[in-house]
Amino acid sequence: MNPLRLPRHLQSALWAHVLRELPAEGVGVLAAEAPGELRALYPLSNVAAQPQRQYLADPLQLLRALRAMERDHLTLGAIYHSHPHGPARPSETDLLLAGYRVPYLIADVQGRVLRAYLLPENVEVSLTLL
Repeated sequence: MNPLRLPRHLQSALWAHVLRELPAEGVGVLAAEAPGELRALYPLSNVAAQPQRQYLADPLQLLRALRAMERDHLTLGAIYHSHPHGPARPSETDLLLAGYRVPYLIADVQGRVLRAYLLPENVEVSLTLL
């Protein structure tokens, strides 16, 4: 798995999004220009039944984001979501519901920590903050 490189402006956008969503978990996707080279962020609505405890990206918004990536010659590079009260590691639900073969970034809002994992294997991926 290639290490992820997350530019400062995308870090700022990610944190701004997950803070806006409190007390719910925030969710979104990141597009890559090349494997591991994150270039764009697409915030999505969390439509989970219990958004304070789990996330479910709005399917129509996700489809629109994937189409926008395709149009811009980008690919799905990562999925992110927040844990409002930490920690920055996958929950049992995160492991069970992981469906994409891309890294999952988890933002611990309380601790202000961001980590990346390959799921459902629960293997941490190197994340370089630029």
